Amino acid sequence: MDLNSNPADPPITLAKLPVGSHVCIKRILGGRRLVHRLLSLGLRVGSEIELTQRRGGGVVVANAGTRVALGAGVAEKLLVVPLTKTDS
Repeated sequence: MDLNSNPADPPITLAKLPVGSHVCIKRILGGRRLVHRLLSLGLRVGSEIELTQRRGGGVVVANAGTRVALGAGVAEKLLVVPLTKTDS
């Protein structure tokens, strides 16, 4: 089973998605410091992540076996597209 993004889907912020969503990061709406901080956490444009929890205004995402907590402001700055499951 593959997860693929649909090119017709416009990017939306991570903060607007429900728990359990599998997404691909398409854009980071932040400066160099935020981009570097996310890189150090293993999150970059093209990363496939799963939204596992909501914690207050923030979220917890899973990426390659690692869970990372992100604040509400950071979740608003991550533009993502949902991934669809396809059988191969």
